[in-house]
Amino acid sequence: MPDTTPEQRLKQLGIVLPTPAVPVANYVAAVISGSSLVVSGQLPLVDGKLLTTGKLGDSVAVELAIEAARYSMVNVIAQVKAAIGDLSRVKRVVRLGGFIACTPDFTQHAAVMNGASDLAVAVFGDAGRHARSTVGVPSLPLDSAVEVEGLFEIG
Repeated sequence: MPDTTPEQRLKQLGIVLPTPAVPVANYVAAVISGSSLVVSGQLPLVDGKLLTTGKLGDSVAVELAIEAARYSMVNVIAQVKAAIGDLSRVKRVVRLGGFIACTPDFTQHAAVMNGASDLAVAVFGDAGRHARSTVGVPSLPLDSAVEVEGLFEIG
């Protein structure tokens, strides 16, 4: 894996990056400041549609939410590529933030967010190992079950 690029790893995983989603409000999808790249929260859009809506602990199964977190991370990576052109410029995935729409008694946030974290490591190797916060929230935009944001060190 060390001799392969992030783009090659995506291909090996069968992942084609989508056209990055356009912000739906008064913000930008990504900001570069010095050697930091911040990517705004991304939803699990697949072909322009949400993979799932609803809440964990109610209408959304953990397995589906893990897949949604993975798709959210695919969309984060698409924003990174749009911002810097070459994913090999990512020196480190510094931090991921995960938001899980859930009922008050839901407690499997970490398992859900592993969908995004596992993909970060699969694509970026050791540079994909990151700090992380994952929180449960009462709702997310468009009734999405999951949202993922990221902070990257770039060169």
